[in-house]
Parts: sequence; structure tokens; C-alpha cells
Amino acid sequence: MRFPRFRLLVLLVALSLLSACSLRPTTTLYRLDSGNPETPERNGPAVLLGPLTLADYLQREDALLVQRHEDGHLSTASDARWAGDLKADVDQLLLRHLAWHLDSHRLVPEPGAPGFKPDVQVQLNITRLDSGPQQPAVLEAQWRLLDRRGHLSESRLIRLQEPHQGSSADQVRAQSLVLQRLAERLAVAIRPLAEQQAQAAAAAAEPRRSTRAAAPKAQAKPPRTPDIPIATPTRNVEVFRF
Repeated sequence: MRFPRFRLLVLLVALSLLSACSLRPTTTLYRLDSGNPETPERNGPAVLLGPLTLADYLQREDALLVQRHEDGHLSTASDARWAGDLKADVDQLLLRHLAWHLDSHRLVPEPGAPGFKPDVQVQLNITRLDSGPQQPAVLEAQWRLLDRRGHLSESRLIRLQEPHQGSSADQVRAQSLVLQRLAERLAVAIRPLAEQQAQAAAAAAEPRRSTRAAAPKAQAKPPRTPDIPIATPTRNVEVFRF
């Protein structure tokens, strides 16, 4: 009689484990949506993207989606997390969309590449990127644009907002859209600065080309005749013999 009781006990334990697993919420993984930006085909402006920083509350080890509520407090979703490093996703999304809007494949993430000299460097600090079941996706950031010499050319604060339907999937879609719009705004600010840098470089190179073209060629000197002493007649010299 003991063996059937043991089998019954094992069956009860297995059923309890199965019921516990079925009650555990399933976690869904998400990544930012980059859309379908076209691949650039020309040598447009050279841009260095970075350093890019995210607010501390977004850099979580558990990678759970942050939820903002009506009273402003933050919590984490129990069933949704980022599939990878959020900062790396933001970097790649901005890089692809900037390249598309600028029609240039000369975009490099910070720290750059050996020999790469950017026309413009973009320093970006994202201080807010979140949403909630009842709150829209909001992005708040500050960008700083540096010229070729590393001098500050422009600094701007920006706030973008996108509504959604409340689900985690739609919140991620809305956050992706505000990042795409940020890249579009950045491209508008970068384009005139890059053109100004290109014109300045061309103007600086023009005097050097003009100087080289105006320099007269050195005239060849005629071959020098060697100095040979001229023979002169000698005077009559008397010779005495002893």
C-alpha cells in the first residue's frame, strides 16, 4: 500500500509545480523599432555621434520597461523587458536615421575610427524616455553640436511626445517614433553646419592653390664657362751660362 501512496504524492507535487508555472506571468522581450530607413549611397557630411548618455533610471540591470503613472511616480512592468542593451539600441536607431536624413554613410559612433575627421560632432544627453499605461511616450534631451575644431556651434533642449494605446508593445512603438523624430530634428540642425564647415575648408584651401599657381618658374641659368687663364707672351729673358 505504500507504493501507491508514494505515486500519489509524486503526482500531487508535479501538479502543484505545473499550476505554479502556469500562474507565473510570461515576460515578453522588446526592441526599439528602427522602421525602414533607406541606406545612403553618397559621401555626405562626416558626423561623429557621441558621446550619448541615458538617464540613470533607464539603465537597469533587469532591463524591465519603466512605467510612468499619472502622479509622476515610476514603476517597472512585470511582463515586459528590453531584449538587449537599451543604450546600444538607441545608438543604432539614431545612427541609421541620421544617415538616411543626411544622405551620408560617413557617420561613426563615438569614439570614432582611426583617421576619421568629422565635420560635426553630436553630443546627446537623453534625460527622459518613458511612457505608461495612461501616459504618452515622452522624450526629453539636450544636444550639443561641435564644429571641426571642437568649438560649440549649437546647444538645444528638446521635448517630443507620442500617444499610444496602452499596451507594452504600443508603448515601445511610441518610444521608437519619438527617437526617430529626434534624429530628423538633429539632421535639420546638422546640415547647415556641415555645409558651412565644407565651405570654410574650401575657402582655406583656395589661397594655397592660387599661391602655387602664381609662383613663377625659376629660369634655368646658362652653363657656367670654366675659368681658364689666358696665355700671355713672356718677356725676353737672358740666359747666362757658366
